[in-house]
Amino acid sequence: MDKKKNLSREDSVIVIALHRIVAEMDRQTRLICKKYDLTLGQFSVLEALHSKGELSIGELKNLVLSTDGTIPVVIGNLEKMGFVIKNQDKADKRKFMVRLTEAGEELICKVYPENAEMITKKLSVLSAEDKTLSVELLKKYRAHI
Repeated sequence: MDKKKNLSREDSVIVIALHRIVAEMDRQTRLICKKYDLTLGQFSVLEALHSKGELSIGELKNLVLSTDGTIPVVIGNLEKMGFVIKNQDKADKRKFMVRLTEAGEELICKVYPENAEMITKKLSVLSAEDKTLSVELLKKYRAHI
């Protein structure tokens, strides 16, 4: 007879709290993106290119936690909007590189600070020590996955 393994109360609270935090942050980011006619996925791609520079489609997919089916659509739409340019990699013809256009850079320089301010305000309830401990705990967890 199989015994059901129940979550501890603490494990359940952690998982639910993390889901709620991410859902709320995403909701707020979507509201900011909507003002600029962007989706959350489009914002994520623009932000990744802004912070990392030119990236391959595969690198973007991994950075923004997208899927093989979704990322080409997001990039294609950003390309149509004039915010990114996609070119075949000269060294590896199987790979495509994506970079921001001037218009894309101008847009992300408006959207990103607004989103960063929202995140900073949301996390202001935590002290510097709380944040340091949170980072340490998250790193500890990530080391085992």
